[in-house]
Amino acid sequence: MIQYYKTINGRVRPLEEMEDGCWINVINPDEKEINGLIQEFSLEPDFLRAALDEEESARIESDDGRLLVVVDVPIVDVDDGTDVYATLPIGIVMTEDCIVTVCTREMPLISDFATGRVKGFWTYKNTRFVLQLLYRNAVSFLSYLRQIDRSSLRFEKEMYKSMRNKEMIQLLRIEKSLVYFSTSLKANEVVLEKLMRQE
Repeated sequence: MIQYYKTINGRVRPLEEMEDGCWINVINPDEKEINGLIQEFSLEPDFLRAALDEEESARIESDDGRLLVVVDVPIVDVDDGTDVYATLPIGIVMTEDCIVTVCTREMPLISDFATGRVKGFWTYKNTRFVLQLLYRNAVSFLSYLRQIDRSSLRFEKEMYKSMRNKEMIQLLRIEKSLVYFSTSLKANEVVLEKLMRQE
């Protein structure tokens, strides 16, 4: 799915097609959509496909005036009634005319920009958009870490009352989530440092 947005009179508006200064949000694209964007912007094929690989690590890469930033974004799924925290990559491609975000599924981080919940967001200010995305992403990590901390304390109290496998499994899931977050945050930090050196 490809969505087009542009800031008009200070508000983010959906568009029917691409215009200069717009933001193109790509969610779980099919091969035809990927190839169309690659041709439209003369992109390296890896620029769009990178974020569609769930194992892709955070990085920054440039090619002929285009910049690719891949960062990990926290997500939460439910498994057996328990929140499971993990991360997925999101690709941000900066071109001269517009900015393209690519991910495998809809994410609250992106929805906040598309629905106008992020104030001071202009689709034609590429660098500012990337920095706002990175900032909001860091805030998301902090929010999920607070939730994980609360869950951990709750499961710990339950374990004192009864030593059942259920609580132990839930604590192991939390530990796994923290490993995902820690690894992703370290990789995101490296990307941010490289991005700051480029400016």
